[in-house]
Amino acid sequence: MSHLAALSKLLGSDASLISDPDITASYSRDQAPFASAAAPFAVLLARSSSEISIVLKYANENSIPVVTRGAGSGLSGGANSTAGSLVISLEKMNQIIEIDTANQIARVQAGVINLDLDTAAKEFGLAYLPDPASRDWSSLGGNAATNAGGMCCVKYGVTGAHVRAMQVVLASGEIIELGKATKKSVTTYDLLHLFIGSEGTLGIITELTLNLEIRPAAPSTLIATFPSVAKAAAAAVALRQYRPSMLEIIDQTTLKAVEAWHPLGFEVAGSVLLMQLDENHSLCEAALETCKQFDLIDGVYSDDPADAADLIRVRKLAYPALERMGATLLDDVALPITKIAEFVERVEKLSTEVNLTIGIFGHAGDGNMHPTIVHDHGDVAAAKRAQQAFGQIVEIAQSLGGTASGEHGIGSIKPGFVTKEISKTVIDLQRAVKKVFDPNSILNPGKKIP
Repeated sequence: MSHLAALSKLLGSDASLISDPDITASYSRDQAPFASAAAPFAVLLARSSSEISIVLKYANENSIPVVTRGAGSGLSGGANSTAGSLVISLEKMNQIIEIDTANQIARVQAGVINLDLDTAAKEFGLAYLPDPASRDWSSLGGNAATNAGGMCCVKYGVTGAHVRAMQVVLASGEIIELGKATKKSVTTYDLLHLFIGSEGTLGIITELTLNLEIRPAAPSTLIATFPSVAKAAAAAVALRQYRPSMLEIIDQTTLKAVEAWHPLGFEVAGSVLLMQLDENHSLCEAALETCKQFDLIDGVYSDDPADAADLIRVRKLAYPALERMGATLLDDVALPITKIAEFVERVEKLSTEVNLTIGIFGHAGDGNMHPTIVHDHGDVAAAKRAQQAFGQIVEIAQSLGGTASGEHGIGSIKPGFVTKEISKTVIDLQRAVKKVFDPNSILNPGKKIP
């Protein structure tokens, strides 16, 4: 009996087990442009933890690789399938189970879309604050599996700071509960946060209990232009004293791309900072005075929501504007905020050396940068140079005390860089942890750790 037939029998006729190759191929990869992938032999559109339990028990006994997929919004190849694998999609597990307003928590299935939870919380004057760029369509389970970030992380933290508890299905098929709905818990080893950022290599997250916060006030928004990235980056360090809820930096290359597409009416300077304050709006004037210490060219702020939308449009358009110029590789590194200027200067030098456009934008408040490499569509030689530059950018960040990924994950495209920032002993410990939870290495093999 084939694996497909055996799984069909175990799950019953009501299960959504797909084997049509045209459909399974569409579940084979995420948004990473050069990560390898192969169509799985089947895709399960899971409806419950019990279905996943049945499937994992069989897969573990028969050494079938299993790849978990949320919304497919990832940028690291973490959800890419391999030949002979089974994909478990969580898109049907999309129920907001409970919003507990008194305790300010939400209990959700892993397939719930980030924005949908925030929209539901808004009705109660609450908010779910982690805001990855993909929040309109990325799933909360995927956010937890990659420990996704976003623009508000400078103040409110990444996904992991908002997870209180979770349900996980282990490789063996056993269903476990980790964490507590309470705000505090130090009863045992913190296995909860071991699973956050594990990219589906230790188990499948099926439910989450998440923090909700009192909805912040509409922010005041400030935009400031500087003659260079170095000046803007230095200003960003100083602006952190105002507790910004957003602090973004955009380089001249990206600004020119945005201005060519959607003219925004301001001088295209060496760099732009965007800052939002969702409290202490009165500090915007003081923030502008701080910016003057770093050769501010021009600056303006507003607490009008319409004005705010106009001001931050430059950041929202950053990546789409670069995409219009050609094929893109979006990198993701994190480094000490005091090293942003040096990082940008070295990447700009690299851009000249490899003869490729590299636009840089990112979260200046927490050091998470997104260099974006642009090359001509169909230019094989340029694509190869772009991939090489991608790796060199990671190495530049690591040499400055940074890390290979701040929020996109390691997936299948960056395991080779892991050994360059952690020791062999730590690598061995990570592999030992993997062995405990997944002894037959069926869960997302080849991802996360080398």
